[in-house]
Amino acid sequence: MSPDARARAHVLVLGGTAEARELAAALAARPGVRVTTSLAGRVSRPGALEGDVRVGGFGGAEGLAWWLRAERVDALVDATHPFASGITANAAQAARAEGVPAVVLRRPGWQAGPGDRWHSTTSLAEAADLLPSLGRRVFLTTGRLGLAAFAPLSELHFLVRSVEPPEPPLPRHTEVLLARGPFTVEDESTLLREHAIDVLVTKDSGGASTSAKLTAARALAVPVVVVRRPPLPEGVVPAAGVAEVLAWLEGGLPGTGP
Repeated sequence: MSPDARARAHVLVLGGTAEARELAAALAARPGVRVTTSLAGRVSRPGALEGDVRVGGFGGAEGLAWWLRAERVDALVDATHPFASGITANAAQAARAEGVPAVVLRRPGWQAGPGDRWHSTTSLAEAADLLPSLGRRVFLTTGRLGLAAFAPLSELHFLVRSVEPPEPPLPRHTEVLLARGPFTVEDESTLLREHAIDVLVTKDSGGASTSAKLTAARALAVPVVVVRRPPLPEGVVPAAGVAEVLAWLEGGLPGTGP
């Protein structure tokens, strides 16, 4: 580590979301701050990021705690996906062990509105159990992991959309659509109609970039199975957006002010 790097406040951002990218850019623009964004490496072609970037796991909470200490991290921001519960738990444990201030950046979850036909579940397995009573042609937008929960449903047809190829096992009747959002309401409406989708399954990731499918489903009276996000670890400080994280950092981290 260079003397210049040691002189600056060091913020570690656990990334993988649009908010993490926005936060890294905001912090990298501040001369008193060194920002490092850590990516799990599950996406083969991540977009460009401002500041330093590391790719790969830390080796659990102990490995992350060692990295925080070795790299003299002054603050940790967990801006991972709302369903990355293992990473969030490890981050909270490591930060607590090293006495590093930490915050979790979580965009607000979606809320059902008039005309929505939502069915809330707490897991992919629970969602799979519910599907046969709702439809036969399923638009599955829960990502490429965990699809084994739907594999036993051999009587249903699945359209699976993800950025990377999904991991097996998959349901017998599965069509894979590799695509990266954001998608428009028109795009999603066309897709639902062309594939004769009669039920949608999604995780409550929140945010506007992936919500168009919900609007399209409402307009077409398609029921939606929403897998709710896991709770945050006890004692974790939450922030709803980048502005809240910056305000939190400015309260106790040198060099983060405007």
